[in-house]
Amino acid sequence: RRSSDLSYICVKTMLKLLLDEHVPPAVAAGLKRLDGSIGAYALRSWRDGSYLGEPDERILEEASSAGLTLVTYDLDTIPRLLGELARGGRSHGGVIFISQRQIRSSNVGGLVRALARIYRESGKADWTNRVEFLEKE
Repeated sequence: RRSSDLSYICVKTMLKLLLDEHVPPAVAAGLKRLDGSIGAYALRSWRDGSYLGEPDERILEEASSAGLTLVTYDLDTIPRLLGELARGGRSHGGVIFISQRQIRSSNVGGLVRALARIYRESGKADWTNRVEFLEKE
């Protein structure tokens, strides 16, 4: 398979999260403490941080092939990228958007609770091409 082909999606058994660089790494640690079955990885440490600063399309591609759903505050470039992917018939591993107006990035506890709620409610669902907006508890 070509590395630029986002149509290949890893089969996921449970929702697993890749937190982009704007989501504090403490959120991943908090989710794991709350429920050890939640797979949550901070981009800063995932694959030794090798994807920091990479283009969004590459991060989405790698997250998807690893069976991860991206969690991001990027309400500007990611939605446009998702539109391009859809128009091109290409898939992604899912995206959970966060608005600073809903939950500030400094509110680690609020982020943990809101992501844990999504995990409880939809953790077993297929997240391929799924888009959600995180809301505070």
